[in-house]
Amino acid sequence: MNIQAAEAPATVATLVMSGISKSFGGVAALTDVSLEVRPGEVHALLGENGAGKSTLMNVATGTIRPDAGSMVFRGEPIDGIDPRDATRLGIAFVHQHPAVLPDMTVYENLLVALPPAVFAEAPSREEFARSLLARVNLRAHLSDRVETLSVAQKHLLEIAKAIAVKPALLVLDEPTAPLGEDAVRMLFRLVREFVAGGTSVVYITHRLAEVRELADRVTVLRDGRLRATAVVDEISDRELLALIVGRQLDSTFPPKHDGPEEAPNFIIEGLTGPGFKDVSLTARRGEIIGIAGVVGNGQSDLLRSLAGLSHFEGTVSINGTQATSKRLLGEAAYLPADRLSEGLMMRLTVRENAAISALERFRTGRLLNRKRELGMVGDTLGSLSVKAASLDAPVSSLSGGNQQKVMVGRALLSEPELVLADEPTQGVDVGARAEIYQILREVSASGIPVIVASSDAKELEGLCDTVIVMSRGHVVDVLRGDDLTEERMIHAAVSSTTSTVGVEDITDADVDERTAVRRAKIRRFVQGDYAPAVLLVAVMVLLGAFIFAQNDRYLGAFNISAMLLLVSALGFIAMGQTIALLTGGIDLSVGPLVGFLVVIGSFFILNESSTASILLGFAAMLATSIVVGLVNGTLIRYVKFTAIAATLTVYIALQGMSFILRPTSEGFINADISRAITTKIGPIPVAFIVLVLVVVALEYALRRTPWGWRLRAAGSDEESARRVGVEINRTVVLAYVATSVLTFLGAIMLMTQIGVGDPAQGVAYTLSSITAVVLGGTSLLGGRGTFVGTLFGAMLLVQVLNATVFLRLDQMWQYILQGVLILAAAILYAVARSKRRRRAARKV
Repeated sequence: MNIQAAEAPATVATLVMSGISKSFGGVAALTDVSLEVRPGEVHALLGENGAGKSTLMNVATGTIRPDAGSMVFRGEPIDGIDPRDATRLGIAFVHQHPAVLPDMTVYENLLVALPPAVFAEAPSREEFARSLLARVNLRAHLSDRVETLSVAQKHLLEIAKAIAVKPALLVLDEPTAPLGEDAVRMLFRLVREFVAGGTSVVYITHRLAEVRELADRVTVLRDGRLRATAVVDEISDRELLALIVGRQLDSTFPPKHDGPEEAPNFIIEGLTGPGFKDVSLTARRGEIIGIAGVVGNGQSDLLRSLAGLSHFEGTVSINGTQATSKRLLGEAAYLPADRLSEGLMMRLTVRENAAISALERFRTGRLLNRKRELGMVGDTLGSLSVKAASLDAPVSSLSGGNQQKVMVGRALLSEPELVLADEPTQGVDVGARAEIYQILREVSASGIPVIVASSDAKELEGLCDTVIVMSRGHVVDVLRGDDLTEERMIHAAVSSTTSTVGVEDITDADVDERTAVRRAKIRRFVQGDYAPAVLLVAVMVLLGAFIFAQNDRYLGAFNISAMLLLVSALGFIAMGQTIALLTGGIDLSVGPLVGFLVVIGSFFILNESSTASILLGFAAMLATSIVVGLVNGTLIRYVKFTAIAATLTVYIALQGMSFILRPTSEGFINADISRAITTKIGPIPVAFIVLVLVVVALEYALRRTPWGWRLRAAGSDEESARRVGVEINRTVVLAYVATSVLTFLGAIMLMTQIGVGDPAQGVAYTLSSITAVVLGGTSLLGGRGTFVGTLFGAMLLVQVLNATVFLRLDQMWQYILQGVLILAAAILYAVARSKRRRRAARKV
């Protein structure tokens, strides 16, 4: 396949898909679907959740391989492309769930996703990246970690990646769902600019108003089949709705509350919390309260506090009883706007996600009643028309809209006292949207207060009985009856002159520009990967000063040399462990591999051995390490073992082979080789200097080369990494090979230190290497860490063990101190990550 397609004449269709079919686990997602997209048109793609829209476009962009069918792009047949090929062809996809890598910075996300040629014409890559962010109005620093961005900012970053390649075909999947009004206008302007330049746009949406505003033609899918393709001006909304849902919809919104005047069943008075101040409102049985305003003006903050997730001052009364944060946390059903990171547990099943908040309802005595759980969950999700292969299918396999309906189902099952919905219909099709509106109305009629925050003013107008408009954390208007219109909401939000409510972060407006820049740099450093390394240096200095005060021989040349030799052995092994952990895995086999390699060396690298034998010994050690790395990687990626299971299997095999080859300690290592490897410059071993150089080289590669970007991308978010073109299998397998090769260097150091083929010597390095990596700040979840931090972690670990000798502590203290260090590192990391998540949640 020639992916460098030549410029095609304007009469040739940009994309032609013919007879596309795709099934997952026996369930048909697409059946004989055809689509033609012409140059310079916006082609809307409509359908219910699970209709196959995103699957069809994932086929077009190489993320999914079809079971049948063919594709032609700009007159050239294409087959077997992957996302990176698609990018080079000029196909860009803005996913409904942004394909961003949370553990990497904004700049690194651009580097890993975009071809090098994109940056070629710019004076510098950084300048080009900043211009991209400016073009989509993304107010973020290139060094900001993506996990700290709001949902809307992540979508803007996704849009920036798409427009950077100047695509011939731009696919937009629900692009406006999380965006505020200004961002939507910016996106529409960009779409019109690209279309005017000849770009074809496939626009997936559930909002018919956007179809009317942007699209030239429209295609409707239902149940994975093509239902119709038409010119937008030649088909009515009613006809489109009938094609989408397969039936006539009389009205999207249910009738509003029209009951007798009753005392309020929900009262808020003077509520103040992070991001909002002095909010008061009331609601009666059957009424739905809406919260309007430009995204990021306190709406989500208010809902989080009402859900008991944030502290607040003021009073909240439900059915005449005052509610505390603790009570709200247990009794309020909260549907967050960011369903992926806050709303759903993506590794659990549909059933588990829906049932998790209602386990008490499924109990018989002290045990869960499986039959009752299946019945209630099935009935609830069935009423919402959730489309899933089964209740035990992973929730991650569902479309975005069906995931949203699972969250609604969980809220209903929990029998809450209060329902709080933040963007409840985000990414939900028109049929399901009407069902959700009806359910919210029924919940409110039953006496349960319902509060809905939405960036869609038309939705609030049609659904709610009362709407409060928020600006900068204040309520600036309360709308009811005939005043409750889309125009009044927008006018109140954009014309407000209230001042911003202060939160715990000091904004740049509060200080002079120089101070703001300095504080921002400090904040990014504290949140960055190198902060743990600085902390470790401080701990080592303080600990060293304390030990030296107790025993002045601590800083003697002999002790320094001995410690650095130990660091050299542990350091190389820990560097390898760092690579495995960065991919989101772990390598338990490094300890036995070290011992096995020493055993192999003890047969070749002896005092009486020839030069050829010694070289053969080193070659055999290196070859063995490469084979072990390939076995680990293959078991994990192709045989589908977990990293722990795969490397534990290899652990046992290597340990067994070591004792078979050397039942006892035998084979003395060549003394000349040992002296050469342990050569010192003053008190500093040359091996330690080599280790430092290797660390510098690895750190540079991790931050500045495609290898490092792909490595961290694979560990940060595997699915997103695959979408941006990272070859996950190859990346992970080569990572485990690199882990084993670095372990080989550690084995050389250990071999020269013990001087004999001892099969039991290496086992302890598994735990020690993991300890050093964790101390250095590398995440056990993958995607984040530094080799520099690992080096300092290894140094601190050796220093602590050395301290027990100089402080005359028994061996038990070695294990106690190691445990304390691991626990302290884990607590500090967990606290820091929790703060980052809370800060990011307030931005949603």
